[in-house]
Amino acid sequence: MQSESPLFIQRTTREGAAAMAGSAAPAGSSAAGSPAAREPAGRTLPAGQALLSVRGLKKVYHTDGGDIEAVRNLTFDLARGELACLVGPSGSGKTTLLKCIAGLLGTTEGEVLLDGARVTGPPKKMAVVFQEYGRSLFPWLRVAENVELPLKNAGMPKAERKARVAEALEAVGLAAVPRSYPWQLSGGIQQRVAIARAVAYQPEVLLMDEPFAAVDAQTRADLEDLVRRLWKDLGMTVLFVTHDIDESIYLGGRVIILSSSPTVVQEDLLIDLPDERDQLETRSLPRFTELRHHVYEEIQRAKRGHRPAGTAEPA
Repeated sequence: MQSESPLFIQRTTREGAAAMAGSAAPAGSSAAGSPAAREPAGRTLPAGQALLSVRGLKKVYHTDGGDIEAVRNLTFDLARGELACLVGPSGSGKTTLLKCIAGLLGTTEGEVLLDGARVTGPPKKMAVVFQEYGRSLFPWLRVAENVELPLKNAGMPKAERKARVAEALEAVGLAAVPRSYPWQLSGGIQQRVAIARAVAYQPEVLLMDEPFAAVDAQTRADLEDLVRRLWKDLGMTVLFVTHDIDESIYLGGRVIILSSSPTVVQEDLLIDLPDERDQLETRSLPRFTELRHHVYEEIQRAKRGHRPAGTAEPA
């Protein structure tokens, strides 16, 4: 029984599958060109190389009005230290998938593996940052107390807790506000508190469910850069769910595009942009525009009911 928590990359096409098997497909092939027929799965890694694995994940909700198949068949791997973004049409099961990965929701079929162990509940090695920071922070606790709470629940000694909280607040630029209450802070600062709480827990995998959807554009840009910096500095594996196409391309080394519900992987896309990214320079690159166009086009295809080759049409 799993302990509970208190709280290379290439497009997956038949062409790409051949390349992984040793064929001479060109590395970094253009995502803006005409897509080849796709396999109904994301990128997978050889045994022992994946930190996080999703295998044949299916989720059906049983309601009084009948069964609702939210997720049909999702398979993909994340390597240790990878930052991948997940995008898709509204209602494509992104949050459902994230809850299943986090052990907050059971699967109907398939499994999630973390470091080779099946996820059956919230794992100790994983933390989640939710979209609704106002509901994830306790308004009667000060900033430092909010950040400290999961560490306290885990039974960590007080001195170590205090050190981790101070380091986490410093990492997100909030060293000056440990005694403030969440309701005294702006939305962007509250979300930084939520990120600090996750960082203090020192997870191997950080799941982020549209964490910047409720903040203004300038704050969003700052928080995007914060996530990339923390990812690099701390070496976490990050799976970031977003509706924002530009955000997915700017943040990720890889974008997993979901089909419409019942959900499968429509495309697993390499983001072949420079490793060092800048809000002005990176977004001005011709390649950024090409990638944005391609992802937008794929999502529009999904909305029109397109299904990847090898997947059944929804009933």
